[in-house]
Amino acid sequence: MKKKKNIILENIKLVTAGAKGVAIGKTEDGKTVLVSGAIPGDVVNARVKKSKSKYYEAEAVEVLEESPFRVAPKCIHFGACGGCKWQNMSYEKQLDFKQEEVYNNIKRIGGLENFETLSILGSEEEYFYRNKMEFSFSNARWLTVAEINSQDDFNDKNALGFHIPGMWSKILDLKECFLQEDPSNAIRLAVKEYADQNGLDFFDVKNQEGFLRTLMMRQNSKGEWMVLFQLYREEKENREKLFTFLLEKFPQIKTLVYAINPKPNDSIYDLEINIHSGEGFLMEEMDGLKFKIGPKSFFQTNYKQALELYRKTLEFADLKGDEVVYDLYTGTGTIAQYVARKAKQVIGIESVQEAIDAAIEHAELNGLDNCTFYCGDMKDIFNDEFLQNHPKADVLITDPPRDGMHQKVVEQILKLSPEKIVYVSCNSATQARDLALMKDHYTLVKILPVDMFPQTHHVENIALLLKK
Repeated sequence: MKKKKNIILENIKLVTAGAKGVAIGKTEDGKTVLVSGAIPGDVVNARVKKSKSKYYEAEAVEVLEESPFRVAPKCIHFGACGGCKWQNMSYEKQLDFKQEEVYNNIKRIGGLENFETLSILGSEEEYFYRNKMEFSFSNARWLTVAEINSQDDFNDKNALGFHIPGMWSKILDLKECFLQEDPSNAIRLAVKEYADQNGLDFFDVKNQEGFLRTLMMRQNSKGEWMVLFQLYREEKENREKLFTFLLEKFPQIKTLVYAINPKPNDSIYDLEINIHSGEGFLMEEMDGLKFKIGPKSFFQTNYKQALELYRKTLEFADLKGDEVVYDLYTGTGTIAQYVARKAKQVIGIESVQEAIDAAIEHAELNGLDNCTFYCGDMKDIFNDEFLQNHPKADVLITDPPRDGMHQKVVEQILKLSPEKIVYVSCNSATQARDLALMKDHYTLVKILPVDMFPQTHHVENIALLLKK
């Protein structure tokens, strides 16, 4: 028997926001509907994409009544780009829904009660908050429905912009973007115009050929810029002319680097980086700490909010100066060094060797001789032998990836039994799962949601736990 197709749910009132930014409503018979392409407060007709026993996944096809929380999106690419899905909702309500999601996850998934929820820390900048952006070149840009239906012949097939969600081979040609401050837009548009006028080959994603592949830009808080090109092949004369043009037009570019990448993917981590001009890195400073940011470096993309996140983490840790602190998933050691000035000793663990190398270099740069860093898979290196060979932690800070902590890591934390745990998370659902595993031994005192990514559904959370 064939499944019914194109089921439309009518007159669905969307009342709140759910995971991954969907809006949630109910059918007349009480079944939950998770709707994409709309915001809480809207009344919509929605097409069912998936039907589960307890809920529907659907997409809005018609907005019957607009939410009072709706605002006009700033960007002309809203709806196509997929990057800033909440741009049509007031920032105040974005923060409300983010706070609610974190609280509900901790309570429902974690099964925790009687903890203090501090008001979400909103971002001072609602736009232009990112210090790093990556764009892709394509010789077959994504066409809008209107363009396809017009049956016109389009000669401007080249694009420099973002991948269309769910369609990796389709690139949206960006005219504007409100995520990175100027001259980000100006540099991208100038590169596109120069490449078009000079007949440079844009990458062919399907056939894996072409010249210009990706463009990455990052800046520091001093207004100095790094530009990185990935080129599928070397074309020395074309490359040098393009780079000379850019450096003459944009004196803000402190260093210009490039990589030749003939691989099937755009990952730069296994590529050799060539320096065309400058030192090949930028320096960043956070409350007196210096960090060297290279093309491959991980560094928080919202500088001002990252600074607030580190300050609050230190505040939650409430160090007196005589504590041994463990920093799990330390990355390039940013949090470790931020707290090191108030601690007796800091021990950082991370699985990526390049990150550990950077952490060691930064500690030396900042004159911190009380930081030690170890590299290895967390669940393997953070074992009984490690605990026996290192001083007991008074305070443990953990900032794992979105998947949260492996169960073995949680078990080792319970064996280590620090007096205090500060858990920083970019996914409150997996954080709540991990907190549930520790609730017999630790009391959750308070949480503080932090908004690092305005106009999106993403939210960070800091939790403070004290040993019972």
